[in-house]
Amino acid sequence: MRKAEDSKALLRDLLWEEALLIGSLAATHDVDEEVVWFLCRNLDQIRLRFLRRLEPAGNSYKDARSGLKLRPHPAVQELLRRIREY
Repeated sequence: MRKAEDSKALLRDLLWEEALLIGSLAATHDVDEEVVWFLCRNLDQIRLRFLRRLEPAGNSYKDARSGLKLRPHPAVQELLRRIREY
């Protein structure tokens, strides 16, 4: 089962970096809220699809779906929380 755990760790690291990319884009550009939520929901669906492929039987992965004061976008925060949970 070590291979599945390694694969999950790689998937988590990849999606984490992608979520940070979306967050930095949202924080530094005028990105519509709906676009950020759309990207995060779809990235989460990709995450779930790959987790199901890693553990097809009996899995429990459910759908959900500088001096600047920058705050993480709520959609990105939610996605990062979900990635941490696996």
